Amino acid sequence: MAYDRNNIFARILRGEIPCSKVFEDEHVLAFRDINPQTPTHILVIPKGEYESSDDFTATASDAEIAALMRAAGRIAREQGLAATGYRLLANHGSDAHQEVPHFHIHIFGGRNLGRMIGKPAG
Repeated sequence: MAYDRNNIFARILRGEIPCSKVFEDEHVLAFRDINPQTPTHILVIPKGEYESSDDFTATASDAEIAALMRAAGRIAREQGLAATGYRLLANHGSDAHQEVPHFHIHIFGGRNLGRMIGKPAG
């Protein structure tokens, strides 16, 4: 499937849609989620055209991959999350409910996040 250049993150990267930026460098943009699920909810996205984590890890340069992970750690520290903990989450594909077809990492923090995945019912 071809990358959709009209997805919301591509439009944010082009400056067509504003964002509440918390970090930017050559390879990465990070901004506050407009519908936060936790007191701190930041999206970290590569500037390249990558649909998913699979696409990103298969085709991004080593510099892009390192920049994304370093940015996530730096942002968590700067937001004061490192002391009490935070969660990094990247959804991939329909079963994981990836909503935007541009690879991104969520940084969640600011409260107790509970279990990673709830136990199955039954």
